[in-house]
Amino acid sequence: MISLAGRDILHGWSKYVLTGLGLGLLIGVTLSMAGIYRGMVDDAHALLANSRADLWVVQKDTQGPYAESSSIKDDVVRSVRGMPGVAAAANVTYLTMQVAREGQDNRVMVVGIEPGMPGAPGYLVAGRHLTRSHYEAVADVKTGFQLGETVRIRRHDYTVVGLTRRMVSSGGDPMLFVPLKDAQETQFLKDNDAIVNDRARTAANPAFNRPGSPGLLDAVQNLQTSSRSVNAVLVQIAPGFTPEQVAGPIRRWKHLSVYTRDGMEDILVVKLIANSAKQIGMFLAILTVVSAAIVAFIIYTMTMGKLREIAVLKLIGTRDRTIAGMILQQALGLGLIGFAVGKLAATLWAPAFPKYVLLLPSDSVVGLVATLVMCALASTLAIRVALKVDPGEAIG
Repeated sequence: MISLAGRDILHGWSKYVLTGLGLGLLIGVTLSMAGIYRGMVDDAHALLANSRADLWVVQKDTQGPYAESSSIKDDVVRSVRGMPGVAAAANVTYLTMQVAREGQDNRVMVVGIEPGMPGAPGYLVAGRHLTRSHYEAVADVKTGFQLGETVRIRRHDYTVVGLTRRMVSSGGDPMLFVPLKDAQETQFLKDNDAIVNDRARTAANPAFNRPGSPGLLDAVQNLQTSSRSVNAVLVQIAPGFTPEQVAGPIRRWKHLSVYTRDGMEDILVVKLIANSAKQIGMFLAILTVVSAAIVAFIIYTMTMGKLREIAVLKLIGTRDRTIAGMILQQALGLGLIGFAVGKLAATLWAPAFPKYVLLLPSDSVVGLVATLVMCALASTLAIRVALKVDPGEAIG
């Protein structure tokens, strides 16, 4: 049986190998799609781990700061630090934006941090951490920025003083860490023309420009040009306390929403990327059907091309089991070639993807089993045709 399948493959090896290569590219795309989904989940887990937070305190009735917009005053952190079980708490801002570099826009997440506190990068691969309160930045290596390079963010220039790795948003965008005050200005303050127009409108309002209150107008205008908002407060809990023991009093007395790590993971993985997961699942199903159709067509064509030879085999007494085994082995061999090519292709082109592609060994094992099962099922049509061949056709 092995000899029959091998001899038949050698007889038309070029067509067989080319078909395996084409099938391999489809399998490579399938493995890459699975890797893209795994990468999205890993990005979400990396975001939570890199924040070094146990609790996320955000605007009430929101699921911020990653899935929804959240805005709270920056003085909230002082009252949170005084709550029982809080070891450390820090303000943080998140803003996804386009940053120009060498004439091209790079999509990054600008993170406003307090150095050494939750939210700041836990490690560097080069350079140093932020030490000044203005105009310094630490960049993820995926941004492409180099040490000492100047980055333009809105109205100000920032010098890259440190590089970190695997600091990404839930969408896979690399992070750029800047001092909190600079990030607040970048995210919440208006441009100069808008500020001038707002000042003119405020001055024209009699309620703010009364003769008996000369300092009122200046106070209102200063309030309009200052930013006291952040997106979240990241909290680290003290030993001996559970997350819910600390989160409960903050929700009750501070009238804010508080999420534990499990709750934030549910928002990021289950809710935020749910539609992407369904879309990737649809692509995987379509690619599986297309691959099965290709294998079925090729094996069927190869079988139809040797019906006379099959009739001769039946005439000399070859059992149906042997003939079916020959066709099945050809289909499984096609699947093995395709999977080997697909695994190699997915491994080679994965680093070229703009987002992180995580190829897990377990997914490869599942893919191999699914490929062999698909090829076996696809060969049933050709086997049925072969078993119906009349031995008399060999001499007819």
